[in-house]
Amino acid sequence: MSASSAAAEPGGGVNRTDDGPSARPAPVVLFDLDDTLMAHREAVRLGIEQHMRLRAYDPVEGVDVPALWHELEERHYHAYLAGELSFEGQRRARARDFARAHGRTLDGADAGAWFDEYFERYRESWRLHDDVASSFAALEAALPGVRFGVITNGELDFQLAKLERLGLTDRFEHVVASGALGVTKPDAAIFRAAVERFEATAPTGGVAYVGDRLRTDAIGAAQAGLLGVWLNRTGATPDADEASLVRALGVLEATTLDEAAALLITHLA
Repeated sequence: MSASSAAAEPGGGVNRTDDGPSARPAPVVLFDLDDTLMAHREAVRLGIEQHMRLRAYDPVEGVDVPALWHELEERHYHAYLAGELSFEGQRRARARDFARAHGRTLDGADAGAWFDEYFERYRESWRLHDDVASSFAALEAALPGVRFGVITNGELDFQLAKLERLGLTDRFEHVVASGALGVTKPDAAIFRAAVERFEATAPTGGVAYVGDRLRTDAIGAAQAGLLGVWLNRTGATPDADEASLVRALGVLEATTLDEAAALLITHLA
């Protein structure tokens, strides 16, 4: 099945069974990594708060530390994804701007060293969301032969290190990272590239993608022809344009991975 045909019939795959070689190919379920499988935002909060204590930063009135660090991550990491900053450049920019908000000055290599120290605290805080194991178990029980993969915006080595530390490396047949491919979500090309990698190994049934960002993940996947599932852990409300796309593209919404698994079982079985 081509990437485009997998898109047109996202629920059309039938699992391999014991009926013999005439059974249809098994479905493929692809996942985002940060804040979908890994509790990235919580790791960021714990990491930056501990780093502040180690650096003896005093609280600044009116500055919400986790919110500021998240805003800087969003701004500078997306500048990296857009090709405006290097990977190291976005790290240094985040460190520089955070320090400035606390009355400190960081430049060049000092900003790089600051971020490296923060990153160790962040890395120590990497954890899976509590619903990862149960959702994978449910999918495997209900969809025998289901194949798993990851599509992530980031550097391949960095994201593979997360999967290894979290004990997920053997879970995934393919990991597709924007840093290696040169294309970022929500570009349809990254989703289609992932489907093509699975098809190169064996025919695919229905293909779905689960991610925590509505437009980047779920809508992007649906526009590429996959079954898009929005993992809305925070109870966010789409704007009018997004809500219209959700309806038109048939995007599914779940608040937990367990709910997402139940939806996938219904649509891919």
